[in-house]
Formats: sequence, structure tokens, C-alpha cells
Amino acid sequence: MSLTSRLAALRGLFSGRSLLIGTPYLWLLLFFLLPFLIVLRISFAEMDGARVSDLFTYANNELFMKLKLQNFATIFQDDLYWSTYAQSLMYAGATTLVCLFIGYPFAYFMARSPSSVQPLLLMGVMLPFWTSFLLRVYAWKGLLDADTGWVGLFLKALHLDQLLLAVGLIPAEGQFMYSPFSLLLGMVYTYLPFMILPLFGTLSKLDLRLLEAAQDLGATPWQAFWRVTVPLSRGGIVAGAMLVFIPCVGEYVIPELLGGPETLMIGRVLWDEFFANNDWPMASSVAVVMVLLIIVPLAIFNRNQSKGAGQ
Repeated sequence: MSLTSRLAALRGLFSGRSLLIGTPYLWLLLFFLLPFLIVLRISFAEMDGARVSDLFTYANNELFMKLKLQNFATIFQDDLYWSTYAQSLMYAGATTLVCLFIGYPFAYFMARSPSSVQPLLLMGVMLPFWTSFLLRVYAWKGLLDADTGWVGLFLKALHLDQLLLAVGLIPAEGQFMYSPFSLLLGMVYTYLPFMILPLFGTLSKLDLRLLEAAQDLGATPWQAFWRVTVPLSRGGIVAGAMLVFIPCVGEYVIPELLGGPETLMIGRVLWDEFFANNDWPMASSVAVVMVLLIIVPLAIFNRNQSKGAGQ
């Protein structure tokens, strides 16, 4: 290859299009894949005093690799970890469904509002982000107090604590804190904007002429909504569900501040393994399994979606 051809290939490699496409991949490589590989490496090691042991050792002109699989075997054998994984997935799924139930009508209303009002509504959705996440979650401890918090007093005045007790969301009447109810409430409050924003972006681009055509063909407004609006907003639903579900699975702060002993989630287990037990390999193994539990179903889902779109 001549020098001119090499220079042309080099210019093509560093062209604007290549840089535009390559920058996100470089970001994912440095800040997502590389840290995960480091965690994966630690999961196969063992604690050597205050440090993590090396996987590779070189002695007598021989290279040895030592992988400790006991951490993963413990996860599969101990019911505590599996129950924690299941509970994390259950709370994350419930939070996603509640956020979708609340966020879809809200996003639909925003998308159908006059264009002059939409920026104000968007600001209202994003306004909580102007305050510290930790402070917003911690504030619910006072709001849900049955004696002093106005939310707790309101729920108690409506006798909703009896209903929550009947369905098992609180341990006793008037005790809203440190319960599955307070955990779900805190997670829904925190992650609801992540559901509303993708839905709003999808619904605001919906062609209203399709709804008019459906009604001209005899569909009622409710039928037009289910058969036209909801299918066309599936992309926003999937994006919002992933933005809510994935961080909820590994959530630590909300279960620690608002959850009780019966609301043990994988984020709290990770914290205990890392800092209370100082067992970094075990904590890394728990994190690797958690990532696989999320990534593998998502990869299968995206593959099926791609096949469906291709057909």
C-alpha cells in the first residue's frame, strides 16, 4: 500500500463520521465494559489479607492461573442470595408497572397540551432533579410518619392503613415507614420522571391523523387508543421500562432509608459484602450475577425485537 493510500485510510479513520460513531463506543468501553471486567476479575480471586489475590502467578518459567469458583457456588447454593435476587426483581418490576400506570396518562396529557404549555410541564417533571436525590428520599421519612407527617396523617385519616395492612404492604396499622409500601413509594417517586420523559418524546411525535382515520373507520376513542396510540408508543414504553427497571434492581439508598428488614434487596447485600464483611470477591460475584440476570434477558428481548422488525 502506498503512502498516499495509507494517509487516505488514516484520514477516513479520523473523519467526523467515524469520530461521531466511535466516541460513544469508546465511552462505553472505558466506563462500562472495563469496570465490569475488573469486577469480573475480582470475583474469581480471594482475599489475601487486606488485598485481593492475583489470578496469574509466574514462577520457574511457568505461568499459573488460579480461578476461585467457590463464590459463585455459594450464590447458587445459598437461598439467601436467590431470595434477594428474586425480591429485587419483584420490587423493580412492581415499580416499573406503577410508574407506567401513572406516567403514561401524564405523558399523554403533556403531549396533547398546547405547545406553549409543554415546556412548563417538562420543567415540572424535571424540577425534582434540582434537589439532591438523597435529600428527597430522606424527606419521605418525615412525610410518612403517622403522627407528624402530613402524608402519613392523610393516609391514616382515610383508613388506608387498614387496606395496606390487608394486602401485606405494611406490618401494622399506622406504620408506613420501613415497609414494602414505603420502599415502593420511594422508588416510584424517584424513578417516575424516567418513565414520563421517554413516553412524552414518543407520544409528542404521534401523527394525530392516524387517530382520525381510526375514528372514521368506526373505532371508538378507547379502541383507537388501544389499537393505534399504545402500539405506536411501544418504543417509549420499552425505553421507560428499562430506564426504571434496571437501576431499581441494584438500588441501595432507597431500601436502606425507607425499607425494612423484610425488604432486603441485592444493593444492600452488595454493601454488606463489600464494607461490612470486607469480602470483595464475594461481593463482585454477586454483582456479576446481578448484571447477567439483567443483561441476558434484555439481549434476548432486543434480538427478538430485531427479528420482528426485520420480518
